[in-house]
Amino acid sequence: MYDVIVIGSGPGGYVAAIRAAQLGMKTAIIEKYSTLGGTCLNVGCIPSKALLDSSEHYHNAAHTFKTHGINLSNLKVDLKQMISRKDDVVKQNVDGIQFLMKKNKIDVHHGMGSFVDKNTIKVTKEDGNSEEIQGKNIIIATGSKPASLPFIKLDKDRVITSTEALKMKEIPKHLIVIGGGVIGMELGSVYGRMGAKVSVVEFMDSLIPSMDKTMGKELQKSLKKLGFEFYLKHKVTSVENKGKEVIVKAENGKGETIEIKGDYVLVSIGRKPYTEGLNAEAAGVKLNDRGQVEVNEHLQTSASHIYAIGDVVKGAMLAHKAEEEGTFVAETIAGQKPHINYNLIPGVVYTWPEVASVGYTEEQLKEKSIKYKSGKFPFMASGRARASMDTDGLVKVLADAETDEILGVHMIGPRTADMIAEAVVAMEYRASAEDIARMSHAHPTYTEAFKEACLAATDNRALHI
Repeated sequence: MYDVIVIGSGPGGYVAAIRAAQLGMKTAIIEKYSTLGGTCLNVGCIPSKALLDSSEHYHNAAHTFKTHGINLSNLKVDLKQMISRKDDVVKQNVDGIQFLMKKNKIDVHHGMGSFVDKNTIKVTKEDGNSEEIQGKNIIIATGSKPASLPFIKLDKDRVITSTEALKMKEIPKHLIVIGGGVIGMELGSVYGRMGAKVSVVEFMDSLIPSMDKTMGKELQKSLKKLGFEFYLKHKVTSVENKGKEVIVKAENGKGETIEIKGDYVLVSIGRKPYTEGLNAEAAGVKLNDRGQVEVNEHLQTSASHIYAIGDVVKGAMLAHKAEEEGTFVAETIAGQKPHINYNLIPGVVYTWPEVASVGYTEEQLKEKSIKYKSGKFPFMASGRARASMDTDGLVKVLADAETDEILGVHMIGPRTADMIAEAVVAMEYRASAEDIARMSHAHPTYTEAFKEACLAATDNRALHI
């Protein structure tokens, strides 16, 4: 009998298992695939960042090196090597998780985990053999998979998901991306930088619609420079694979149908919880109508000793959110009183420029009738950004009109994925814009833009604009 069994070894699952083991609990983890790490490490965050970095190197070599005084000739993409390097990065990370399981004495069971009853899990291996294990506490961390539309046939050849986009055999001539969210913009960037024409079809009126509107507008401006075409407020009505050509039809706001022809279509309209084969009802675990596992504020399911975390429950589908929840549940089982502030979990888009955000958007503050002030600082005015030729974008700080407490920070620019951490720290400690404005930021750095935006939010005192 295990103290804790974790079903799923993604960032939520493996972190939950490690924390449970650190707290002295006998722990097992179940993973249906042959490698650990879930979507994030195998076909998500890690491989996409590897390709994003490789493609950005190529793009800079082709477009900015000459300005830097570096002359190259016969520049070309070796896509096979690029994918091979990505696979090696994935292997290193996956092997790292395997090592952490051994180090923490966590038993790893490979196979499909399904409930037999509220304390028993059946693990069915690829060869059809199965075993049963029992646990006092069980954590469901089965993650998510790409969502689609009922009329789209994902043939995984020409009509693909993010998984296939990470192992292409050729650079598309014309990639049509359905969905203007994070995944579509990142993977669209990978191939756009290498010369593919990219057309984005998005139902909403802006890119990355879950983020502050300013970020979507700035990202669109930047991606236009890569040659992206945008069809916002367009509803896809059909996707037809003609062999070497794919035709996408969509309706615009006036009800007119447009037709876009390309050689590949990437369907990136989001992800849906993965609970197939879990047999949750055998344990008395309820799912909602969206397929998510229902949980309370302690992440307990309708069976109190069974918990659920990550993409399979409500909230943003983010690896680091799943990690926080994994730690939270392990500590809850151990009798501790952990806490997660969901408003302070940052979101990042790893395009270039990067987009990063934490706290309330301007739209949310208006909706809640919270009086606020806004300060912006463009990277065009940053000495460090000029030096690196990364002048697209800005930092936007939203602060309470009366108390000056920082309520939201939204950045688009170089290395904002790392810079957002300063804003998270500030907001965790309920800092005011004035607090950040009074802190010395090293010069020249990108983070000075955050200080300047805070100065702009406090009586419009930005120094360098």
